[in-house]
Order: sequence, then structure tokens, then C-alpha cells
Amino acid sequence: MIFEPLVIDGHTLPVRLRTHPKSRRLTLRLAADGASLNVVAPPGLKAAEIRRFLDTHRPWIAERLGRLAPRVPFAEGSLIPLLGVPHRVVHAPTARRGVWTADGQIHISGHPEHLPRRLADWLRAQARAEITPRVHQMAARLGKTPGRITLRDPTSRWGSCAANGNLAFSWRLILAPDYVLAYVVAHEVAHLAHLNHGPRFHTTVRQLIANPTPARQWLKTHGPTLHRFG
Repeated sequence: MIFEPLVIDGHTLPVRLRTHPKSRRLTLRLAADGASLNVVAPPGLKAAEIRRFLDTHRPWIAERLGRLAPRVPFAEGSLIPLLGVPHRVVHAPTARRGVWTADGQIHISGHPEHLPRRLADWLRAQARAEITPRVHQMAARLGKTPGRITLRDPTSRWGSCAANGNLAFSWRLILAPDYVLAYVVAHEVAHLAHLNHGPRFHTTVRQLIANPTPARQWLKTHGPTLHRFG
């Protein structure tokens, strides 16, 4: 079932519909980056009913859009957090060093039109450099061997663990404080031992990271803001 995007306060929002056999009613969520609407519907619901549901929730959607922090582009002068520490983006067109940090700044060489892509690629590389060794170190503590480690840009989760041991993480974790990144890694590595969220799983998380509560609270409060960068 395909819906036309909703246009609200100048925002064009694609509607992503998913049916769930256990769903009793329609539920609506604005994606963390404010770029789309996610709808979960019971099976067999007619398109006209879903459209009426969306129309009646226009004020709610507009209110949520108004709460979103403004986007921060990957551009000269922007403040980008690196492991939670704000860094100023500085364009260094004549340099031959690629991308590097110094004195609270991220320096980016090359042509100005390449700056956004270079910064995005560099941040992904930094995320991989931080996440990969932590995965292997924590997995070794549990006597486990992780599968493939990939970086993605999901809007609804920070990490995932498949039944075959493959792990995926949001590259945006490099923007969060170090202890938050460490918690997400610990959470997903713990799934190598327990592919659920039962008591033994939470005990394993606490084996890997002493106190996960502050990181969980940070993600709940500040996590959506990470999607405003870039």
C-alpha cells in the first residue's frame, strides 16, 4: 500500500507503512531525523482509514516537527561533536592532509564542494576505528567471536545483532560521548551471548560496562539530536 507524502508546514514527509499481525490499532511515529512518518497498522485495514488517521494527526505531526532542533550542515564553521566534544569545522583548501583534528577543530583540505563528503567519510572511519576494537575486546571477555561489523545510518536504533553474530552500528555514535558509544557496543556484544533482553542479558551488559544507566538516559534525552548533523 503506497501513500502520497504528507506536506506539513513546508515539510514533505514520505509515509512508510508496515502491517503487524499483533497490532490492534494504528500507531504513528515521526522518524528521528524528521524526514519521514512511520505507521504501523493492523492487517486488512483500508487505505482510506489510514489516510483519515494521518489527516487527524496533522496537528500532532506539526507539533513534533516544531520540536526538532535545526539541522547542522557539514560545512565551514559548523560545530560537530566528536565523542561528545564540540569541534569547529575549518576548511583548509591548500593543505594536503585530508582531514585531521587539532585544538578543537576538524580541518578539511581540498575543494569546498568536497567538504561535506570528506567530513562524512572521515566521521564514518572514526566510528569504525572506535567501535571495531571495542567489539572484539568485549566479545573476547565473553568468550565470543563476533561476525561482520557494519556501519549504517538507521533512524530508529543505534545498533543491532543478528542471529549469526553479525553486528551493525550507527556511525552517528561517533558524535555521542564516549561512554554512550561504549554502552551501545556493550549492549550489542551482550546479544552474542543472549539474543534477548532478559535478566541474563542485562547482567552480561553490566559485566561489560559498570553502569549503563547514564548512557541509556543520554540516548533517550539527546539521541534524536544526533540525526540533525549532516
